[in-house]
Amino acid sequence: MLALLVVLVVLVILVPIVGWALWLLLSAALVGAVIGGLARLVLPGRQPIGMLSTIVIGWIGSLIGSLLGRHVLHVGTVLTILCEVGVAAILVALASGGAGNALARRNNTLRW
Repeated sequence: MLALLVVLVVLVILVPIVGWALWLLLSAALVGAVIGGLARLVLPGRQPIGMLSTIVIGWIGSLIGSLLGRHVLHVGTVLTILCEVGVAAILVALASGGAGNALARRNNTLRW
């Protein structure tokens, strides 16, 4: 009887919590990919950063831009999304500039 009670508690309490956490991770990755992709589209030229960097930078830009738009500037949804893309674009530019410099330094050390 105690084993059935433990199984019931796990199914009713623990599984929804794990599902909720998994949903948060998946939605954060999706939002990061969209915002990071939009940020890369806004910037001219090529950005030498990878897909995972784009997702993480987009997610961070989304969080900072949302905080800036909603709580600091007190603007609506559309302007908040523009703030998110703008912050992510700045972060992508900073990251791609650093990645480009690292790539240039690596290529210079490979020369004879």
